[in-house]
Amino acid sequence: MAKLGHEVVAVDVDHERIAVLAAGRAPFFEPGLPELLTESLATGRLSFTTEIQDVAGADVHFICVGTPQLEAEFAADMRFVDAAFEDLMPHLRPGSVVAGKSTVPVGTAERLAARLGEAAPGATLVWNPEFLREGFAVKDTLHPSRMVYGVPEGDDGARAIAILDEVYAATLADGTPLVVTDYATAQLVKVAANSFLATKISFINAMAELCEVTGADVKALADAIGHDDRIGRKFLNAGLGFGGGCLPKDIRAFMARAGELGADQTLTFLREVDSINTRRRVRMVTLAREELDGSLDDKRIAVLGASFKPNSDDVRDSPALDVASQLQLQGAVVTVTDPHALANAKAKNPLLTYVARTEEAVADADLVMLLTEWDEYVALDPRKLAGIVSGRRILDGRNALDRAKWRDAGWSYRALGRH
Repeated sequence: MAKLGHEVVAVDVDHERIAVLAAGRAPFFEPGLPELLTESLATGRLSFTTEIQDVAGADVHFICVGTPQLEAEFAADMRFVDAAFEDLMPHLRPGSVVAGKSTVPVGTAERLAARLGEAAPGATLVWNPEFLREGFAVKDTLHPSRMVYGVPEGDDGARAIAILDEVYAATLADGTPLVVTDYATAQLVKVAANSFLATKISFINAMAELCEVTGADVKALADAIGHDDRIGRKFLNAGLGFGGGCLPKDIRAFMARAGELGADQTLTFLREVDSINTRRRVRMVTLAREELDGSLDDKRIAVLGASFKPNSDDVRDSPALDVASQLQLQGAVVTVTDPHALANAKAKNPLLTYVARTEEAVADADLVMLLTEWDEYVALDPRKLAGIVSGRRILDGRNALDRAKWRDAGWSYRALGRH
């Protein structure tokens, strides 16, 4: 928002995070964010605070807090959204716009709008979901694929639309598509999109399971069906499946909310989507055992990648870290490396061994496993690694490596859905 020319006050209850941001340091790894943060702070248009009263003079208030999965349940934990909303209301004035960015169960906006009407008459709630991807968050924020406004009917909605159009003037001028709709639709857009993407990923991974028992090649299969423009090739990369802080918890919360609304049968297919995704992790451990002659006991395994995807240090529901943990529990000696996620991974599972350098991770390894497709791992020279490892065996959990290149260098190569 500061980059777009606005005066921005960012508030959080985490004092340490605010101190880091105010000092111009990004608290997590995201390409392009440190530069954008430095640039925005230098303009004087961006400030950070832990005091909610510091936002009292703002015209638009964005609610951007997380909605993690509840412990031992599928439903979303709404405590943080509700707390931020309640803290904000005493500082609103007539004409203020509150814009929800968080991914919430459908019906949340209607509930919050009613509360807003009681506590802050004259303020208006809109729902304005975000569609950023980790690793591309700066680009997706400044140049989003679409904008969605969920607004109330009548004059309040029209006034809110005009204010948001002003906020996003530069973005809309770039030709970004805009959808103006009701609260319910705006809340469904993000979870519907994530559910579709998760379904597409799990579909090709289900095909990978069939390819393994029939001898087919899932990569060639994906290429072939991807030429159909009704299907497309994106998100048809078979492998270890999805993770992170969005897709897994969003599809589970979507199922939970459908059940609360009496429409639980509508989204039962998402249970199988989730199940297929989880099975890929189990299958990866099975492949490792097969490659190591039926036993993981005391075998040295190098795991390349800890984050749930490249260009991120996020290890929430990371397939890579999950597989590494399962291998260790089943007796393997596991060494994990990652360009940026080691600190988060160690906090998540301190019992694994972590090293910063790839060469150190694979030294004397009986098996190497590529589980997060960072560019530097995809570009590895198999001939160079051959002189470091104990056994020339590699499992490609992301179908990202050049199979012929590794086999020509004398390696045993296997991947999910390919022989």
